[in-house]
Amino acid sequence: MADLSKTKPFGVHLDATLKVIKQDLIRRFKAHDIDLTPEQWTILSELSKEDEVYQADLAEHTFKDAPTVSRIVELLNKRGYVRRKPDEDDRRRFLITLTADGRTVYNKAMPLVYEARKKGWEGLDEKDHEHLNRILSRISSNILNGG
Repeated sequence: MADLSKTKPFGVHLDATLKVIKQDLIRRFKAHDIDLTPEQWTILSELSKEDEVYQADLAEHTFKDAPTVSRIVELLNKRGYVRRKPDEDDRRRFLITLTADGRTVYNKAMPLVYEARKKGWEGLDEKDHEHLNRILSRISSNILNGG
C-alpha cells in the first residue's frame, strides 16, 4: 500500500477532472444549440438503451440520488424529451420513456460526446482505460464495503 501521507488527495483531482469534463460538454452542446446539461445527457443516454426504465433504476444506473433524477426527469418531461407514467401495478413507481424528440436530441448530442471522449483520451490507450476503471472500481468497493 502507498504511503498515504505522501500522496495527493485523489478526491480533489477527481472533482477537478469531472468539472473540466462537464464544462467541455456544456461548451460543445452550446456551440451546437443543444440545450442540455451533462447530467441531463446522462439520463437521456441511459434511456436510449431500453424502451422503458423505472425512475429508481435510472438513479441507480447513473449513480445519482433519487431527488436529483426526479428533477432532471421532470425538466426533460417538460421539454418533451421523456415521458413519465406511473407503473400500473405500483402507482408510486414511475416508468420513464425516451420520446421521439428525446431520441433526436440524443442523436444530435452523441457525436459531440464521442468527440469529447476522444479528446480526453488523447495519448492514452486501452490499457490505461482498463487501469483507471479497475482503480476507481476498487476505491468505490473499498469504501462501500468497508464503511
